[in-house]
Amino acid sequence: MPIRINEIFCSILGESTYAGMPCTIIRLTGCNLRCTYCDTDYAYDNGIEMSVEQIVRSTRKYEVAPVLITGGEPLLQEDVFDLINRLMDLGHIVLVETSGSVDISKVPGDVVTVMDLKCPGSGEHEKMIFGNLDFISEQDNVKFVMMDYDDYRWAVDVIDEYELDMICSVLMSPVMGVLDPRELSKWMLEDRLMARLHIQLHKIIWGSDVQGR
Repeated sequence: MPIRINEIFCSILGESTYAGMPCTIIRLTGCNLRCTYCDTDYAYDNGIEMSVEQIVRSTRKYEVAPVLITGGEPLLQEDVFDLINRLMDLGHIVLVETSGSVDISKVPGDVVTVMDLKCPGSGEHEKMIFGNLDFISEQDNVKFVMMDYDDYRWAVDVIDEYELDMICSVLMSPVMGVLDPRELSKWMLEDRLMARLHIQLHKIIWGSDVQGR
């Protein structure tokens, strides 16, 4: 079955513990959430259908090892798992960015899962499946995108309840233009939080409104 693709491009990866590295980014079309601060709403509907082999050919021309599969919500398309396995067979480091609102149990263990757990400010936090955290391991990332102090406190409560800082890398990301990174830094320092301040590097490099970067 074809996979609906919004865009494929090579750039400096802006998020995750691989941030700063050249990476091929495969953005799938479609999302089941409508976050208040969404910066990829152009991926809700727009895209073309491609076979797994067509996608692979498009990625191989960039000749970089890391490949990020993102969206939208990439796990909504069942055939994404065929793509993941094909890329891994070719020796790629595969990262999958998912919201945590879709079951991740079928994601292969060697994949770097970047789970974006939605805080209350997103308007979508009640749709998170916390059972997904049972499938998170050391190489994975759990990311919290925050609009304000209430979001921060919610994230800290989740980190404490599930002992996430003992399981994986925890990323604390301010919504650009809404929450000052200095404020978030202050809160993290006050709490001695074992997490990473995580700013969207691609937006600093290319600007906040540029697609394909």
